[in-house]
Amino acid sequence: MMKHETAAGGIVYRILQSHRQPAVQILKSVRWLICQHSQHKGWVFPKGLVGDTQEGESYEEAALREVEEEGGVKAGIVQKIPGVFDYIYTFKSERIKKTVHYFLMEYLSGDPKDHDWEMQDAKFITEEEIRKLLTYPSERKAFDRAVKLYENRDLGMSS
Repeated sequence: MMKHETAAGGIVYRILQSHRQPAVQILKSVRWLICQHSQHKGWVFPKGLVGDTQEGESYEEAALREVEEEGGVKAGIVQKIPGVFDYIYTFKSERIKKTVHYFLMEYLSGDPKDHDWEMQDAKFITEEEIRKLLTYPSERKAFDRAVKLYENRDLGMSS
């Protein structure tokens, strides 16, 4: 029988605004948080097990905690990214199915350099760079949905 884990995480954006840029340029000045895992070296979004440190932890609480631990930053939830994202991995010869609930989040404060030991790197980069670096198909799918939500967030089109 396969073990099952439930995780939550955040896809965090940060708007870099310059007073010299016209409003049209604001979309180009968005950066997204990405982390490089210490063990498998894959580029991922910060996420982790729900309830591993606190019993009764909600998906939202777990996602915010993981963004702070693995990404080094505090963020606020904008909305849940529709769907759940499943993948199977092997750890110590045991196959594990992980289901991840992602949230679109806006950066509030902090520095990605303050990430924990689980990540060897964390940084804000452009959408194009994210698309080149992301390691896993389930995270690419989540990112596609996050970008759509981000682009529609001020248009009253959220689900």
